[in-house]
Amino acid sequence: EVQLVESGGGLVQAGGSLRLSCAASGFTFDDYAMGWFRQAPGKEREGVSCINNNDGSTDYAESVKGRFTISRDNAENTVYLQMNNLKPEDTAVYYCAAGFDEATLNEDFYDYWGQGTRITVSS
Repeated sequence: EVQLVESGGGLVQAGGSLRLSCAASGFTFDDYAMGWFRQAPGKEREGVSCINNNDGSTDYAESVKGRFTISRDNAENTVYLQMNNLKPEDTAVYYCAAGFDEATLNEDFYDYWGQGTRITVSS
């Protein structure tokens, strides 16, 4: 059974930091690109960051560039999202996803999804 389990969400003040983790199981993690997406209240889900499985190349949404860092540990089957200088507009449910393709911020290319973890950034 494929599972993606996010953790690390919570309430943080603006300017603070959080690190999200996503533990994967049930598929060959090394073969999959991984992505982080988020859905804010009343808005559509959007791509935040992604990382390739082969060369570790990454991509970020413009809104998070310079503040968020994605990484992966293939030995631990885990992908991380380090979020610094958080802003109220980062408030959302964050999802990790796995895709058997080139890493992209387009959610259509992802095969597996986690249940999400909520982040609230207070001003």
